[in-house]
Amino acid sequence: MGLDKTVASAAEAVADIPDGASLAVGGFGLCGIPSALIHALLARGTRDLEIVSNNCGVDDWGLGLLLGAGRIARTTSSYVGENKEFARQYLSGELEVELVPQGTLAERLRAGGAGIPAFYTPAGVGTQVAEGGLPRRYAADGTVAVASPPKETREFGGRTYLLEHGITTDFALLRAAVADRHGNLVLHASARNFNPPAASAGRVTIAEAEEVVEPGTLDPAHIHVPGVYVQRVVAIAPDDPARERRVERRTLATGTRPPEGTR
Repeated sequence: MGLDKTVASAAEAVADIPDGASLAVGGFGLCGIPSALIHALLARGTRDLEIVSNNCGVDDWGLGLLLGAGRIARTTSSYVGENKEFARQYLSGELEVELVPQGTLAERLRAGGAGIPAFYTPAGVGTQVAEGGLPRRYAADGTVAVASPPKETREFGGRTYLLEHGITTDFALLRAAVADRHGNLVLHASARNFNPPAASAGRVTIAEAEEVVEPGTLDPAHIHVPGVYVQRVVAIAPDDPARERRVERRTLATGTRPPEGTR
């Protein structure tokens, strides 16, 4: 592989992602999600995907687009509350869901990328996360077809911990504010959420960037994902709708005024 990791388009970047592939997808809510790559997968028709992501988008944006088109077979997530279609597919038995505490999910991705097969954590001790029985897939009649298994536990220093396994995936999809041609990434503000651990967990990591610059342009102290983790970089076109930054839910208080000087 050459040092220049840029590809011409998002479609080219995801062209070899096969049906049934596992994907670690960066982002939190709709912040820092790889919208252009998601749209490219949707257009390509890739199916039966296994997604590892904090959440699964909303009904009309992000991973919710793939979900609504029936392209996702399984998801490992922490939060799924903003997507009605997700709830419908899960409860009807069309979608398998592994629910994981948010910090545990981040650490499982980081551990997988670091070559750590498993680790102990106190998160989930004394709950169904440890004891098993959480519904992963429902049957058509509403009964539980697949339930989570119990996890191994062990005591350290008089406290109980449970064993969680690291996660690696076939591909990882990321969103960066700026990338250079060698794959070094700068993430904007709270986009530094699940993008770095997802980057390390993917065997092939693909990053879309709002701006691509020449090597040597980025301050090394400001790089959030080193290029060693990234195999492909694609620039988002200026007129690409994927540049839009959405929020899941906008809430405004009534009868209040902003402080003087902030309007």
